[in-house]
Amino acid sequence: MPDANPCLNCGACCAYFRVSFYWGECASAGGLVPDELVTQVSPNHVAMLGTERRAPRCTALEGEVGQQVSCSIYHQRSSTCREFEASWVDSVHNEHCDKARAAFGLPPLEPEPAELLVPIAI
Repeated sequence: MPDANPCLNCGACCAYFRVSFYWGECASAGGLVPDELVTQVSPNHVAMLGTERRAPRCTALEGEVGQQVSCSIYHQRSSTCREFEASWVDSVHNEHCDKARAAFGLPPLEPEPAELLVPIAI
């Protein structure tokens, strides 16, 4: 069984990428993301406040990158955030995760060693 979620002590993606998504995910359009936490970036897309800047950091990110972090709107986060996985979740490498971590001097995540399969006698 894997250790604790590596995202809880990382947060690099939230402070490295622009988090943009379709405006229909905003609360005023029937979605979940609070309107006051987004800014318009195109006619059909918004971005999380703070991530539209040259040195991005999502306004919903709490804590210190690489130490301990959390998302203040975790249950209301956008599809962009919901779909971004740490490297090696379900054995899938995510080079974007590695890139964000590297920007903060964090090493890339490593795949979990294969769990030993113990045959069951029937």
